[in-house]
Amino acid sequence: MSAEEKRIAVSGASGLLGRRLLPALRQAGWSPQAMVRRPGGDGIFWDPRGGTLDAASMEGLDAVVHLAGENVFGRWTDAKKERIDQSRVLGTRLISQTLAGLERPPRVLVSASAIGYYGDRGDAIMDESGTLGEGFLAEVCGRWEAETAAARDAGVRVVNLRIGIVLAKGGGALKQMLPPFKMGVGGRLGDGQQWFSWIHIDDVVRSILFALDRDDLEGPVNCVAPAPVRNQELTRVLGRVVRRPTLFPVPKFALGVVFGEMAEETLLASTRVAPAALEGAGFRFEHPDLEAALRREV
Repeated sequence: MSAEEKRIAVSGASGLLGRRLLPALRQAGWSPQAMVRRPGGDGIFWDPRGGTLDAASMEGLDAVVHLAGENVFGRWTDAKKERIDQSRVLGTRLISQTLAGLERPPRVLVSASAIGYYGDRGDAIMDESGTLGEGFLAEVCGRWEAETAAARDAGVRVVNLRIGIVLAKGGGALKQMLPPFKMGVGGRLGDGQQWFSWIHIDDVVRSILFALDRDDLEGPVNCVAPAPVRNQELTRVLGRVVRRPTLFPVPKFALGVVFGEMAEETLLASTRVAPAALEGAGFRFEHPDLEAALRREV
């Protein structure tokens, strides 16, 4: 490692965001180490459920990025909801408390959160001053962010990155949306009036790099593009991108039958979010236009 490289640990390194983040970190002069759940693996061992983290390997790090968490997509059985909650709360607690106990803690922890923090808010515009919403996802996000307190109290600068709907090839929302649209059976969800706060994956990665370097950025930070759209507009634009008609709206009741509670809190919830903290700190989005962002990933 050169003298200029900075050491950083990344949880969730094998996930959708992590796979894009690690090469970007290396290009930016960081020396990333993945946090892994297999003893003896190539990285820093941790077991969130067992409460185990190799603290010695965390000593002297310059930063930590925490991305790990159970995918929220799918029908929310009691077991699924427990995995969603515990994967975020227990993992964040373990990292935060471990960092707080180090002799040489990192200067910054960028910990993923989600715009689900705000819940279903209709047409209201949510910046970082927005209050905690209602529902399962909002409650999870509130506990998720609260678990970073130990690191913050120990003097670590903590950024709670509230990430929107990530547009990325081969994963995330697009992986679920594209098949019906490409077959020509895509359409709006419910009445299509709900707001969709999206962000291109490259801008998520750039936001993380930005947060690592900006000492004045702290606390909740909305990680969304500056131009959210309604679901009906998303439907129209995606249909144009894949050059297929969008004539098959999916009724609200049908979504409820298939997905239950998840449909109400994700597919049908209206969350209109503004990236006030990022823009206020001078961040510039490379992909602020929805159609251009989709064309890069479809």
